[in-house]
Amino acid sequence: MFDKLEDLLRRFEEIQNELAQPEVVNDQARFRKLMKEQSDLSGIVSKYEEYKKAKKTVDDSLELLEGENDPEMRELYKQELSDAKEAIERIEGELKIMLLPKDPNDDKNVIVEIRGGAGGDEAALFAAELYRMYSKYADTRHWHIELVSVNENGLGGFKEAVFMVNGNGAYSRLKYESGVHRVQRIPVTESGGRIHTSTATVAIMPEVDEVDVQLDMNDCKFDVFRASGNGGQCVNTTDSAVRLTHIPTGIVISCQDEKSQLKNRDKALKVLRSKLYELELEKAANAEADLRRSQVGTGDRSEKIRTYNFPQSRCTDHRINLTLYTLDDVMNGSLDKLIDSLIAADQAAKLLKMSEET
Repeated sequence: MFDKLEDLLRRFEEIQNELAQPEVVNDQARFRKLMKEQSDLSGIVSKYEEYKKAKKTVDDSLELLEGENDPEMRELYKQELSDAKEAIERIEGELKIMLLPKDPNDDKNVIVEIRGGAGGDEAALFAAELYRMYSKYADTRHWHIELVSVNENGLGGFKEAVFMVNGNGAYSRLKYESGVHRVQRIPVTESGGRIHTSTATVAIMPEVDEVDVQLDMNDCKFDVFRASGNGGQCVNTTDSAVRLTHIPTGIVISCQDEKSQLKNRDKALKVLRSKLYELELEKAANAEADLRRSQVGTGDRSEKIRTYNFPQSRCTDHRINLTLYTLDDVMNGSLDKLIDSLIAADQAAKLLKMSEET
């Protein structure tokens, strides 16, 4: 581990030297690339410097203890030694986590698909509540949401909703939300007061650039139609909505949120690229089944990941056996406790796998 840290420290110093060169400053593409690499390394380099400082404190305290006879000073040096050893143990754990392979998609924006599953209108109502939950969570993280398309059921529920979440680290946190979300409650349409179980599926896909996916436009068929919705300019008056069909895969994407046909076309292409990219990721994950099983929250989309029990105000994440009795807060976007626990479990699983391999 420490050989790797020394290599990273040397690379960090090399980057700093390169950034000071006039020819690098004048080459904007290279400059931005080096700045990004420097930013990625700065956290772990700073933590490693903190580790070396604690190590030096241990060495200095031991040396001072050997030549000190005054009881009060010896007690002081012993306390410094104890604090430094505790710091070393803590920092070593943090460094191990920081050295874990980083998901290349973690810094990307995401495209989210929510679909009502089993349960008819109640499932659609729950899908709409999940959309509101993620919208409120995005607000707490200062992320921006762009709706791509929504298919309502007439009761305020969503048969399907597709939206983009733009913000720093969006994928790194929302990727754990993919899967089946189950709700247990008394539907508003239930006259007998019986608890029903319904589901909604959530798919989280990283937004990808054109260079990440080779897309042949000859494989794409575009149709335009009049947008439908609750009033507003251009709704039902112009052919601004776009339906994109990817012929080889049969993927169909509709986008009508924007008033401009060109903007809807651009959004539809973004969603298609992310879907094609996800298909490639699934192929790779299926080829590495052991790796897939070792990661928290990256299982099959049909996997039940969480239950929202309204009568008990209970939210249970089945992947890590975590239960919170703060369902109102969760539905209002308070997801950090769930997601932080999932991240910690994911890191622990990866550290265990790494230790088994070494």
